[in-house]
Formats: sequence, C-alpha cells, structure tokens
Amino acid sequence: MRGDMGQAFAKTYRQGAEYGTMKPTDTLTTLFSHNLWANLRLLEKCAVLTSEQLNASITGTYGSIRDTLKHIVTAEKWYFSGISTGELHEDPNEPAPVTIAEMMEAAWVTGTGFIEWAPKVQAEDITFEINSDGTRWEVPSTIILTQVINHATEHRAQVMTSMTHIGVQPPDLQSWKYFDELSQKS
Repeated sequence: MRGDMGQAFAKTYRQGAEYGTMKPTDTLTTLFSHNLWANLRLLEKCAVLTSEQLNASITGTYGSIRDTLKHIVTAEKWYFSGISTGELHEDPNEPAPVTIAEMMEAAWVTGTGFIEWAPKVQAEDITFEINSDGTRWEVPSTIILTQVINHATEHRAQVMTSMTHIGVQPPDLQSWKYFDELSQKS
C-alpha cells in the first residue's frame, strides 16, 4: 500500500497538481517547488534500483544511495518542524522512512509544507534549536530555509554521482529541466 501511495504522490505531482504548473509566482515558492520536484524525481528514479544498487556507496559522499536519500528526507522533516513550529525537534516516536515510497510520501509532505510556509517567513523570524546538551540557541528562520535548499542540492548531487558510478543514468534535475517540464503542462 505504501508503495502505491508514493507512486500516487509522484503521479499527481507530474500531472500538474497544485504545485505543478508553471505560472508566475514568488521566488521562494519557485525555489521550494523546484526542490520538491527534484526530490521526487530523484526518488522516482531510485525506486527502480535494486537493493544492491541502493546500498552502493562511493568515497566522498554521505553514504549509500539509500542512506543519503533517507538523510535528505529526514533532515527536511526536521527543518520543516523548525519553520512550522519555531523549534527544531525530532519526534522520537516517529519512525524514519525506510522504503522509497515512504521517503516519497515524507518528501511530498515536507515539500508542500515548505512551499506554503517559506513565503510567510520574515527576516526577523527565529527558530530555536536545542543542542544535544539541552542548550537552546536562536537561528534565523531564513538560515533554515537556506539550509533546506543547500542541503538537498548537495546530497542529491552525491546520489547522482553514486548512480553514475554504478552505471545508472541519474535524472536531470537542473532548473532548466524543471522549467521545460512545467512549461509543457501549461
């Protein structure tokens, strides 16, 4: 069932759901729409990889393809908790996504959440992070948003490098491709 849900999210997104048509929009909505599109395209491409391929890892990357994808999705859940609640925290009772379908579902939820929340963030907004020693420190919410885009871009590139290394053509995640695909739907 969860596999069907992940595929349904991707199909809905590709068909031009709420965030899938190219129309004039603000900068942050465009950036976070591209981020969601890129995450889903990469996860879709990885959904057909074998377990052996998903476990592939090369020096200089976060880890295996599977672990890096899980890291992207889990980090975005953490970042979104900070933007939406004002406090970065993890729910210890919530299991990390394990399957590609679960990762797609989580990416969809946080991605659409960022699309909604990012334009609302003001320069003076603060997110609190609680360190492992229990101390709290303030982080401008704009830095959290910047980190979301930077973090995902860096780790998607690592996954694509690993895919190339094992002989799998990675998807084209450039903004130009995003524009081309959305322009074809309009």
